[in-house]
Parts: sequence; C-alpha cells; structure tokens
Amino acid sequence: MPNYLLDTTDGIVFCVKLVPNSSFSKVVDYTDDYVRIKISSPPIENRANKELIEFCSDLFDVNKSKIKIVSGEKSKIKKVIILNSSFDDVMKKLMFVLNSLHK
Repeated sequence: MPNYLLDTTDGIVFCVKLVPNSSFSKVVDYTDDYVRIKISSPPIENRANKELIEFCSDLFDVNKSKIKIVSGEKSKIKKVIILNSSFDDVMKKLMFVLNSLHK
C-alpha cells in the first residue's frame, strides 16, 4: 500500500502536494508520500482548496460533499478524505491516472 493513501473507517485519506496558480489542473507526479496536483486557482480566499475538492470529485467520480480537507488547509501538503469509499475503488482510479503519467 502506498504511503499517500490510508484506509480509515470513515473513508480513504489521500495525501496531496498542491501547486496553485498553474496554467492547468492535473495530476503531475507522485512520490512515496504524496501525489502532486497542479490547480489553476490561486491560494487566495480558499479558492485553491475549493478547486482541489472539485478536481478530486471528478478524479474519483464522487460527489463533492464526500470530499473534505482534513489537514493542511493553509499548507501545500494536504490530507484529503474521500468519505465512504472503498480502498480498491480509489486505488484503481488513482493508479489509472498515475500510470498514464509515464506513457
């Protein structure tokens, strides 16, 4: 199991390094500890965090209400929970995106 995913009783915690003010919103790479996501919104008035939630909603095909930032709201390193999701579903969707980075 990668360090950037944690299976909890409430859902799957996903570690993200957020890069705001980018020209596009996309998963760009990953390390053992986090997945790096570029977001086009600036880190002003919580806009980058809101866009991250929308981005993760699309990425994992879940309603935005099921995604919460649980730590790092004012940091580039964040922990995001995908509520009531199975580890296998999240891992499958994430691995599809991460594997496409290397093609």
